[in-house]
Amino acid sequence: MAEVKFSKVTKKFNENVILNGVDAEIRDHEFVVIVGPSGCGKTTLLRMLAGLEEITDGEIHIDNVLVNNMHPSKRQIAMVFQDYALYPHMTVEENMSFALRLRKAPKAEIEARVTEAANILQLTKLLKRMPKQLSGGQRQRVAIGRAIVRKPKVFLFDEPLSNLDAKLREEMRVEIAKLYQRLNATIIYVTHDQVEAMTLAGRIMVMNHGIIQQVGTPIEVYRKPVNLFVAGFIGSPTMNFISGRLKAEGDKLFLRNDAMSFLIPSFLLSKAAAHDGREVVVGVRPDDVLVGASTRDKCSEKMEGMLEVSELLGHRENLYIKVGDTRILATVEAFFNQSPGSRVTLCFNYENMHVFDKETTKRING
Repeated sequence: MAEVKFSKVTKKFNENVILNGVDAEIRDHEFVVIVGPSGCGKTTLLRMLAGLEEITDGEIHIDNVLVNNMHPSKRQIAMVFQDYALYPHMTVEENMSFALRLRKAPKAEIEARVTEAANILQLTKLLKRMPKQLSGGQRQRVAIGRAIVRKPKVFLFDEPLSNLDAKLREEMRVEIAKLYQRLNATIIYVTHDQVEAMTLAGRIMVMNHGIIQQVGTPIEVYRKPVNLFVAGFIGSPTMNFISGRLKAEGDKLFLRNDAMSFLIPSFLLSKAAAHDGREVVVGVRPDDVLVGASTRDKCSEKMEGMLEVSELLGHRENLYIKVGDTRILATVEAFFNQSPGSRVTLCFNYENMHVFDKETTKRING
């Protein structure tokens, strides 16, 4: 078993609060990705779990065992760092076997574990090479192999792909996903890259300012963000936010500001009168901004805007449209074929609107 539990974990550097009462549980054999902007505390949380940082307050348990004061070597955890942390004077084989040799493990066991890890990671032909003779992706596989040979209860990954180019990151994401399926291990993976989070995680833990904002499956976090921060952080391109005041007219509810007015469907916010006058922020993902003159079943009231910039991305195109003083980003099929400065018609897919209270920033629709 390899369950991990954080109970009101706090970390302070002098008066600077890095982690503020973190409560979280990672289940056995689960792949959890901790995601958030730089400085949100995600790496500090990982290092505290590994025993590389002291805990200011709270408790950390691994398999129901309190590890606050346990030496890192006793926690049965292996960590893969962002900068690989390979010994430059050792071969690939020596780097992978170092921890086992330090524990004075039998030679036959060391050879068997290194061979197994090398086969998994396709490193067999590189075992005699030095780190300087390897590419970035190969070095990262060696760092992962060094973790595998230890057979830990929990694997910790601290932004392991951030030093790789886009193509290598894509390849390594696939390799890490395959590795998880093969090892069926408990993995806690820290990144600021939401693409890694969405593609790798069984559950995502979104952090900001040392606080866990939301925990859920990638689809849950994407479709029902609990607040404005999560809504803006998860999803690429980022969500459009439209501020305004709700206005009840009979049993209908509209969002209105100086640039636009559109209906808020009753299945999003029922009892229109109860929300009359409320200041809100409506979130609409770029995929749900419908552009063009055709009428669609899921379309809110149409509005006109001016196309400022278009970005061709191959099969898709990003359109930046100004409606009054509000800029709206729409993602459409490629080759929209309208020039910047032209007038366009747009509307929102009302089924996928997100409504947040402007003051509390919390989600208020179901």
